[in-house]
Amino acid sequence: MTYPAHPLADIFPMIAEADLKVLAADIAANGQVEPILLLEGQVLDGRNRQAACGLAGVEPIYSDFSGVDPLSFVLSKNLHRRHLNESQRAMAAALIVDWERGVNQTTAGSANLQTRRAAEKLSVSERSVFSAKRIREHGAPELIEAIRAGAVKVHTGAALSELQHTEQARVVREGKKAVMAMAKEIRAEQQEVKRAVRTARMIHIAERGKATAPAELGQRYSIYYADPPWKYDVWSEESGRDRSAENHYPTMETDAIVALFHQLGIADPEFPGIMFLWCTNAGLRSQGIRVLEECGFEYVHHWVWDKVHQGNGHWGFDRHELLLIGRRGDVVPPPRGMQPQTVHREPKGRHSAKPAFFAETIERLWPDLPKLELFCRSPRPGWDAWGYEAAGTEQ
Repeated sequence: MTYPAHPLADIFPMIAEADLKVLAADIAANGQVEPILLLEGQVLDGRNRQAACGLAGVEPIYSDFSGVDPLSFVLSKNLHRRHLNESQRAMAAALIVDWERGVNQTTAGSANLQTRRAAEKLSVSERSVFSAKRIREHGAPELIEAIRAGAVKVHTGAALSELQHTEQARVVREGKKAVMAMAKEIRAEQQEVKRAVRTARMIHIAERGKATAPAELGQRYSIYYADPPWKYDVWSEESGRDRSAENHYPTMETDAIVALFHQLGIADPEFPGIMFLWCTNAGLRSQGIRVLEECGFEYVHHWVWDKVHQGNGHWGFDRHELLLIGRRGDVVPPPRGMQPQTVHREPKGRHSAKPAFFAETIERLWPDLPKLELFCRSPRPGWDAWGYEAAGTEQ
């Protein structure tokens, strides 16, 4: 007589057929050393031994489980006994979530809490468990079995689960290359859809902001590109101002720049946006990052303008400037694969003028988002402008 498997035993996959034959041969030669444990008339531990006994023609030896925590027992036995990859453990964790939800419907807690606990027990990420849960809900049997066998990764399987079951089965049958190619194609389509949705949301929020924006701007923007007239300290007041920016245009203290951005509504926390902010090397922390943070933007990266020729500097002769990038809220990052290289090399022109390359790159990556250039010198088509030199007058 054989017994059906307990749901907890089915958390883990059976061993491969070749390994099962080896186990059967060992039992035939040496007998069944460890009993098969039963819980409520089902095999809690020993499915492989029961199957091997059948192959060997040996009567299985059974015993009743006497512990108090069958789940912990099954996990302890299998996690120490087997070498399972992360995807296999994630699928096991998803089964645990389903089992605990069915057994403890009133005390198991929220779905997220159950997922977190299962992820901790199997030493996998919550994201992997969420992917495994999706596969269990939408995956074809062939796909589920391939992941449980370790042939397909769980995140790849989550992408394939978007397909019809017949298509999933076909791709799995065609092998690893077909699986990876299809998953890549699906992810690219998903990223494009997500980007379109987030772009539309940012445009909608910016449009909604027109009604509440200060008169100086008239609306909120998704992209801000600013080259502030920073005022910075010099080592010598007698000679240090010879090449100062103040000889070319009025400069502003950092506090005044922060106050201006707040006045214009750029710091409004209710509106997501991306800020591109030029700053000097000496003022990276005290000026650039400070302005980003005090206006609600999180510094995420920077691009570099290599000016080719050596400039001034106290701790080193500067030949580059930094374009800091800050984000606030749910914004759209550059499309995957279209990110620019972080260093652009171009000789400098007139004092403080920045290469058009950077604004053009922003246009290329975010063509549909409303954009504002602050402290603008020469307004660009498709951009709104604010600054001392925009349209030839202070705005």
